Amino acid sequence: MKTLPASRHWPALGTLLHLVMLTPVSASAAGTVHPADTFFDRIAIHCGQAFAGRIIASQPPIPNDPFAGLALLMHVRECNPAELKIPFHIGDNHSRTWVLTRTPDGLRLKHDHRHEDGSEEAVTMYGGDTATPGTSIRQEFPVDDESIQMFLREGLEGSTTNTWAMEIEPGQRFLYELSRPDGRLFQVEFDLSKPVPTPPTPWGHPELD
Repeated sequence: MKTLPASRHWPALGTLLHLVMLTPVSASAAGTVHPADTFFDRIAIHCGQAFAGRIIASQPPIPNDPFAGLALLMHVRECNPAELKIPFHIGDNHSRTWVLTRTPDGLRLKHDHRHEDGSEEAVTMYGGDTATPGTSIRQEFPVDDESIQMFLREGLEGSTTNTWAMEIEPGQRFLYELSRPDGRLFQVEFDLSKPVPTPPTPWGHPELD
């Protein structure tokens, strides 16, 4: 597995894009590259950058949608060879952070939710592990048993069938997706070609130098 710098400071994006596209990131004894490793590193090359997003799917429509009309920003904020922390800012709400971690078999996605005082929300650190190899562009995360138990405890039965997904095309687009067998589909797409000023520190997370 390729070692990424522990720092959140990275070389020029163009150079990194060239390296990611042309150089194997992680190889097995047989010389094959695991798609999850390539996927992870393609997000990591954007470390330190923030990007604006827009909702491209929300089915069925939700009355009084809490995302409607608000600025949506993702920030690839904390990066090390094993884990990426990507806050997802919704207007003045800085409670959400996606935590993407390498596992022996692929990747794990968790959703870290905090109150403004930094304390954990009742529903937090939910998500799942990749169940298939996926591709270097798309990875899917079916809900895990721990999250199902949390959702049931909090009366969120509808979330027990969640599958989350992410897509990455370096320098072009990043997609976050939530889907359910009942037809629920939510997608936010971010424009990676135009970095924006970095947002405030997410709630409950440390200031960075």
